[in-house]
Formats: sequence, structure tokens, C-alpha cells
Amino acid sequence: MSEPAADGDYRLISSERVHDGRVISLDLDTVAMPGGGDSVREVVRHPGAVAVVALEQDGSVVLLRQYRHPVGGYLWELPAGLRDADGEPPLETAKRELAEEVQLAAERWSLLATYFSSPGFCDEQVLVYLAEGLSPADRPEGFTVEHEELDMTVDRVPLAEAVRRVMAGGIRNPAAVIGLLAADRYRAGGVELRPADAT
Repeated sequence: MSEPAADGDYRLISSERVHDGRVISLDLDTVAMPGGGDSVREVVRHPGAVAVVALEQDGSVVLLRQYRHPVGGYLWELPAGLRDADGEPPLETAKRELAEEVQLAAERWSLLATYFSSPGFCDEQVLVYLAEGLSPADRPEGFTVEHEELDMTVDRVPLAEAVRRVMAGGIRNPAAVIGLLAADRYRAGGVELRPADAT
């Protein structure tokens, strides 16, 4: 959730769709500024995403090594995916992605964090879940492993080691950085997590 602007501040004057892609769209929005005048903003529209800190009983977390073309290499990430299934609640998307990518299910779910990836130009919001009480699961019927996922590797790493990798710069995917640090803080005690159906 974002704090809305005061009435009359940053009013949308017009919006022009200049690109419709498979995942993202690009709009040129003309926005009235509170001090007068207006400004054009390039806005990437994105369906949003989920990510999952899958925490094993022994305190290890599930990490994926996946090639990401825009950065030209591999990143260590959490199980994650787009909210691109019409009408699917984000928690159900998280459950589906956990089964698709690492063939796991969880007994207990909580919402660790919610963030906007790059709010200066994109409306993508990511919900990061904590999944506990893990057990093996089949991939959903009809799911096919393809593209970069064919080359993806899965590893289990102690949470403390994953946090060390974050601080050393070895983990740079934002959902992984936020999720791992939040999970570590939660395990240290003194904070409560939101219910899994929160936003």
C-alpha cells in the first residue's frame, strides 16, 4: 500500500500506451505537479510478483541459481514468479510457484514483506512469503519446465550463510535480499509477521 497524494497533488492529466508486451506495458503519463506545470513520466506497468522464503526445519533456505538475461548472468534467487494468472490470489500464486520451481508444499504461510521494485518508473509490487513445514510436492498438472528454468539449479543453504552472502554481495536479487534479511530478523525474535492473506 502506498500513501495517497493530497487532493489536487500529482493529478494524472493523460496517459498514452506506447508498448504492450508479454509481461510489461509502457505508458507515457502526463502528471500535474503540485507547484504548477506538468511533467511526463514513463511508467512500466507490471502484473506484480511473489517470492517465497522456503525455510526447512533445520534452518536452511531453498535458493535457486537462474540465468537473467538483462544482467547478463546468473543470480541466486528465491522461488518466485509473476502474478500473471487472472484472478489468482497472491498466496495461491506463491504456493503454485513453490511447487513448480522446487517441488515443495508448506503447512504454514506468513507474509514477510511487501515492496515496490523500482517505484521511480514501475508499479511492480512483490509479496514475499515465509513458507514453513515443508514437504515434497508434485509439479502442477500441465506445467512444463522451459527456457532458463531448464538450466536452473536448486540449493539448500543455512539461513545465516544466505545472510552472509547477501552482505558480501553474492545475493543481489531484491526479493532474495529482502526476504532473507526479513526471515533472519523474524527468527531472531521480537517481530510478528502478517497473515498470509494480507497485502
